[in-house]
Amino acid sequence: MAADSSDSDSSKGNDPTDDDKRTGLDKAAPETGEVDYGSRPYPPALIATAVALPVVLVVAVLVAAVLARRLPVEREPLALGPVPAPAAEGEACAKLLPALPADLGEFTKSTLVEPAPPATRAWQRPEGGNAIVLRCGLDRPLEFHRASPLQIVDGVQWFEVRDDSAETSTWFAVDRETYIALTVPDGSGPTPLQEVSDAITANLPAKELDPGPLPN
Repeated sequence: MAADSSDSDSSKGNDPTDDDKRTGLDKAAPETGEVDYGSRPYPPALIATAVALPVVLVVAVLVAAVLARRLPVEREPLALGPVPAPAAEGEACAKLLPALPADLGEFTKSTLVEPAPPATRAWQRPEGGNAIVLRCGLDRPLEFHRASPLQIVDGVQWFEVRDDSAETSTWFAVDRETYIALTVPDGSGPTPLQEVSDAITANLPAKELDPGPLPN
């Protein structure tokens, strides 16, 4: 009987079926009970998208910035106050105003709030700010007299009245049929005065100066 029992135990211990089943169960069950996702590789398409997306966003921002700089800026209409201009409706101003350039250097023609003073034009930078203002048909400026210093620009004699508080200069063309004033903010450069001088020379003939008397 002992031999039978030993043989029976030996045959159970060597049963390959039982060993395989236990080994298979051990292999099927993870030791920690957790799935290791870090060992799985990302799809190539996902990696390519992750790399390309920041580049696309940067390019889009740069393109938008370039387009924004090229698009014209919508400016508010400019309000100009009236000044005495007895010859504003005269023939000289009617001839000069249509001949004025649309741009004066970096300044472009402004829309004026209506009713605008007669025989006036204005120009501003694209972003707005202080304007260049032309007025035609004015009276002789009080400061203009026989000792006043003049500056000739492209055949036009100009007399300057400086306003330091406003940081502007108003230039008066004093050798034409009527007086023309061009108010220019500081930092505008010489182009506005030159281009307006060209328009005056081409359309209005020069005449003899008529300065006021010397101040007492």
